[in-house]
Amino acid sequence: MNSNYRSIYVGNLIEAQSIAAKLKEINIIAVVKDEGESARRAGFASAGLGDVKVFVHKDEFELSKKHLNF
Repeated sequence: MNSNYRSIYVGNLIEAQSIAAKLKEINIIAVVKDEGESARRAGFASAGLGDVKVFVHKDEFELSKKHLNF
């Protein structure tokens, strides 16, 4: 992820999707990155489910944290 984005959450997919939905309510488009799923779709074996990351644009990071009570 390029330097214009900051990670706001690392954890499970369900929580990541919930966070992205909450941010969308205030017009912040989050990027949900699931490297395990990406590897699976590319044909690489995955030992297990990895953490999912949620990123927001660096200009929206503080507002995102405030809205999510982080």
